[in-house]
Amino acid sequence: MPALPTVKPFPEHMAIEQTDAWTLALASPSQTENFGSTIGRRLEKGAVITLVGELGSGKTTFVRGVVLGTGLNPHVVSSPTFTFIQEYIGPLMLAHVDLYRLEQSEELADTGLAEYFNGDFVVLIEWADRLPAAWLPDDYLSIQFLHTGKNARLVQVQAVGPRSRGLLQAAMSDSR
Repeated sequence: MPALPTVKPFPEHMAIEQTDAWTLALASPSQTENFGSTIGRRLEKGAVITLVGELGSGKTTFVRGVVLGTGLNPHVVSSPTFTFIQEYIGPLMLAHVDLYRLEQSEELADTGLAEYFNGDFVVLIEWADRLPAAWLPDDYLSIQFLHTGKNARLVQVQAVGPRSRGLLQAAMSDSR
């Protein structure tokens, strides 16, 4: 069996000191969606999840799974690339943020993103490595996706803060 590639380090401003971490291999988009669903079942309002990875690495597929796990139809999910933020309202209010087209951090003020950090929404941020450090909350789950094959991904999950540590530990327990 070939060795899995080393996960690239998180962008410097997202470097996380000592945290709980989990690395897992996902062999298909359905496994990526199932992983998202596992996380989604455990979410509570106010949670923030940052997603980092190359184009096509599974970030939106993961979000689709999260939406499914919260009890919504996953088919409502599409990449909000041209709108920056899409809302999905159900048992939880979800804000799906995509910063791919963000050219300058000054543009963030015009997106309305800050309003979603009020604790009422679960916030899922694709291309979070484009988010300046000052915008990161004190508590968040950070997930990095790395291509390891046509459909395979290596995923590194790190938790910052007590809420996200609890979420990570619960998700790890659920997957056993």
